[in-house]
Amino acid sequence: MADPGVDIVGIRAADVATWFEEHIDGATGPLAFELIAGGHSNLTYKVTDAGGRHYVLRRPPTGHVLATAHDMAREHKIISGVARAGDVPVPIALGLCEDPSVNDAPFYVMSYVEGVVLADDEVVEATLVEPASRLALSDHVVTVLARLHSIDPDEVGLGDLGRREAYLARQIKRWRTQWEGSKTRELPLMEQVAAQLEARMPEQVGSAIVHGDYRLGNMLCVPEGKVAAVLDWELCTLGDPLADLGYVLNNWVQPGEDAPTSRGATAAPTSAGGFTTREEFTARYAELTGRDVSQVDYYRAFQHWRLAAIVEGVLNRYLKGVMGDEADTDEFTLQVEALAEAAHDLLKAT
Repeated sequence: MADPGVDIVGIRAADVATWFEEHIDGATGPLAFELIAGGHSNLTYKVTDAGGRHYVLRRPPTGHVLATAHDMAREHKIISGVARAGDVPVPIALGLCEDPSVNDAPFYVMSYVEGVVLADDEVVEATLVEPASRLALSDHVVTVLARLHSIDPDEVGLGDLGRREAYLARQIKRWRTQWEGSKTRELPLMEQVAAQLEARMPEQVGSAIVHGDYRLGNMLCVPEGKVAAVLDWELCTLGDPLADLGYVLNNWVQPGEDAPTSRGATAAPTSAGGFTTREEFTARYAELTGRDVSQVDYYRAFQHWRLAAIVEGVLNRYLKGVMGDEADTDEFTLQVEALAEAAHDLLKAT
């Protein structure tokens, strides 16, 4: 962590401290900032004030961003609404700054939640030592997802978050556009898979708040096997809840499995072993929600393809040097290709 009052990449310490004192109850400067490792899109900082109180600040990357991405006001609104429902653990939204003169870009502040991000299997081994904790966490992850999908968006002020119908069609169009805007090379398989996804699209049944990046790597967990907070809501919208199920299943990797989500931007912590199987996870979700999950492999294929487009965007930003960190860009390139191939294989098998 930088010394109090010292600027770091993406933070003008004195100006942000002044804003904190005016808008965040109890906060006193100077503030010390620490870039939290692991973010591949918006930048996330741990903030410590003069009294030793901790907060979290989120802001966009420091350079090139794609249109519609990195909307701080929208993300602030989402976590505020989800918290209002009371059934899904999220940080408390404390303040939003939309004035770019303060810190060169909008940002928002939320409460600091104690917990561990299970970024990979090694962190799992160090955190969830007891086998029962991994099974308990498995059940809590699926239970929280079911609770999220049961929230009425209108009741929590999120009814205007997005269109509820035609989710898959809108998402495929969006991520095709994002791919074209951020691709670092030609990859014809991405377009082939997109065409197959459009041709075999299932009918959407109902709608819900869709997190968009629901996986252990975007949660704070505690050793007894509970989700303390779900993080990273920037891709959240309204739409088909089975998209979230397909996404988390792709990341719910079994020990010894060579999965495209085990590398690059999205490591697979469940490969440590001791978690429920994909089949058990799916059955539990169906039990809790009553939803038909028979076409879940289509949603898994869609999510592999979509993640390929997302990771390509991350790769693009790293290559441009705007992520405030370094990464193995060759590994990201290989992951994008592996994700596209996995999507293609799932579609062939369904």
